[in-house]
Amino acid sequence: MKELGLFVFAVLAYLAFVATSVYAAAFFGNFFVARTIDAAAGVPLRQALLVNVGLLLLFALQHSGMARRPFKRWLGSFIARSAVRSIYVLMSCFALVVLMALWQPMGGVVWFVENEVIRTIITMAYAGGWTLMIWATFLIDHFELFGLKQAWCMLRGGTRCEEPAFGTPAAYRIVRHPIYAGWLIVIWASPIMTVTHLVLAAGMTAYTLMGIRLEERDLSKRLRYYEQYCRKVPMLLPSLRRRLRAEASAAKTHP
Repeated sequence: MKELGLFVFAVLAYLAFVATSVYAAAFFGNFFVARTIDAAAGVPLRQALLVNVGLLLLFALQHSGMARRPFKRWLGSFIARSAVRSIYVLMSCFALVVLMALWQPMGGVVWFVENEVIRTIITMAYAGGWTLMIWATFLIDHFELFGLKQAWCMLRGGTRCEEPAFGTPAAYRIVRHPIYAGWLIVIWASPIMTVTHLVLAAGMTAYTLMGIRLEERDLSKRLRYYEQYCRKVPMLLPSLRRRLRAEASAAKTHP
């Protein structure tokens, strides 16, 4: 019964992720929902800025803090290890929901694209960013990443699943972090860039770069060849020169 309960919890956490992602796509893209990222300002600028910076810090602390292995080990001493990832997913959804619910519009327009063709291209880029993020999760192990695989293994055999082996499929041969790259496209690809949207984009970009550094530091300690992978593949922006250099090096190694 315990294993079944953990699996049900993992499914609910995953469904929360799906629902939060769908709402976030509408919120950040100014689609369908009544209140979006670019809504009209309702409080003084200074107050709005303080609230928004606090929300960004909360989001960053939750995402990076709970993602560290020492925290996972600590949490795993209180709850079943198969549920640790689902807890992270659920808390990540909660942090994003809080950010969207309490985010304070600040008014002011940084840029406004009037040309319909360019607006369509930007909207397509926005959709492409979400597609890239989702696709990249399936390239590694989507269900392990969101906690379902761990709970399923416990339900089927009462044992922990092995962690997926390190690999570089498809997009991971072009950039090291396609999920983060997709997220950056999402937060910057907007035909209307308000001041509040710019604060969000700048804050999330700073956090993403910081989070990548922390994540790669951990990966370099755990994975034998990760530093070599970093030298061959760029972090976020594709590099044809580096790719050609890596292919030439591989050709010399394996004639």
